[in-house]
Amino acid sequence: MIHSMTAFARHDIQADWGNAQWEIRSVNQRYLETFFRLPEQFRSLETKLRETLRQQLQRGKIEVSLRYSINEAVTELQINQQLASQLINHANALQSQANDAQLNIMDVLRWPGVMDTPQADLDAVQSDLLEGFQLALNDFIASRAREGKAMAELIESRLSQISEHVTTVRAHLPVAMQWQRDRITNRLKDIQSELDQSRLEQEMAFLAQKSDVAEELDRLEAHIKESRHTLKKGGACGRRLDFMMQEFNREANTLSSKSISTEITNAAVELKVLIEQMREQIQNIE
Repeated sequence: MIHSMTAFARHDIQADWGNAQWEIRSVNQRYLETFFRLPEQFRSLETKLRETLRQQLQRGKIEVSLRYSINEAVTELQINQQLASQLINHANALQSQANDAQLNIMDVLRWPGVMDTPQADLDAVQSDLLEGFQLALNDFIASRAREGKAMAELIESRLSQISEHVTTVRAHLPVAMQWQRDRITNRLKDIQSELDQSRLEQEMAFLAQKSDVAEELDRLEAHIKESRHTLKKGGACGRRLDFMMQEFNREANTLSSKSISTEITNAAVELKVLIEQMREQIQNIE
């Protein structure tokens, strides 16, 4: 199975500590590049996340973002009643010794440890986040696979059309070659007596060889077979398919330069259109 390099996935996490949302998106890129937008308290996860991506992806520019919101109930302020009572008792005892001293309740509240903001268990939060990231990544890979399947079907359709054009040109080739020989022979009839017969035969053979596109048709069929094999094999085959498109173009250009009839010229033009359509899709294949 082949995979597209263009995809998007989102996964929401709901937990006692709050909620979070992962988003993963990607576009085509020659190599694998990863970018992260994470809250500062979870920067330590970046190395693990990057390694996870590298183990499951081959190419693409991948952007990962995390939105994190803590549960307000968890952040509710709490008072350490025991410590506050001890501070007040000690303050009252000291106040009896200093008649002009006054107890300021805000000073008691500001005392370290009196006011407490409970923190969620960071290890548990990170564990939930990593689990959610893997689920988001699974959806992301599945999305790339679905789009890759659609691309494979489109490419297979274009390969079939190329095969049809090759068959048409091959069937037309004997007629085109005969037409060319007849045309040249008719033009030389008036001056044939003035030319060396053996030299004339050599020139005719040279022109026939120069106009023969059978070799190009054979190579096009070989490229079709190899491209189909690559699609069936799957995996990270984008670069291989891109190379095949270069080879397709090479044969189509040669076919066009050797064209000796309108049918072959039209076929060469159609081949170039189909090859370009495949190439555009292949730019997004992993």
